Parts: sequence; C-alpha cells; structure tokens
Amino acid sequence: MQLAGFRPLLLIFSGLFGASGVGLAAAAAHVSGASNLLAPASSIALAHAPAVLVLYLAHDKVKTATLSGLVIALGTLLFCADLVIKHFTGNSLFPMAAPTGGVAMMIGWLLLALGAAFKRS
Repeated sequence: MQLAGFRPLLLIFSGLFGASGVGLAAAAAHVSGASNLLAPASSIALAHAPAVLVLYLAHDKVKTATLSGLVIALGTLLFCADLVIKHFTGNSLFPMAAPTGGVAMMIGWLLLALGAAFKRS
C-alpha cells in the first residue's frame, strides 16, 4: 500500500498536537476539580507530537513508519478530542471514542515495532 502521499499529514498532526498540547496544559492549570480532562489530553498530545514527527522522518528507515504515524495520529486525535469535548460539554464525541483512540495508538505503536523488525528493501 502506497502511503507516501499521506506522509505530509504527519507533519501537520505533529504541529497540531504540539500546539494543542501546550494550550491544553495551560487551560488545565486554570481548572480545578475531578472532572478536569484537559490534563490527560494535554499529556497524550504532547507525548505523541514528537513521536509522529519522528515517524515522518523515519520513512526511509522503517517500512511501517508512515502507516504507524497515521494510525497513532488518528488515535491521538480521537482520544484527545473525546476528552476535551467531554470536559466542556459532558458528552462524548461518540460512544467509546477515547478507548477507540487508545487502542488505535497501541496498534500504531505495534505496527512500528513490526516494521522495525523488517529491513527496508
């Protein structure tokens, strides 16, 4: 499967996750209470921003870098969006959105591990 055309999306997602992660951290600092879902959304966004960037850069080294990055990015987007929407509205993006995003992130990381096991031809 050719994913090279989707590769620039990794840079876009990386930048968006970095910026939103910083913004969410600032917002979380001003919110108190047990219902503050902005802090975990910030942590996930900030953790995955550089990872997605590295997967963009690793395209020539790891067979599954682009696919892994796209799956991780989709999972991060779902997970964070669900937490932020739930924080502000009390409703989910859709039922099981955050767990679906979490599973997608795990699958993306496993795809990376699989791809690293095989040399690029």
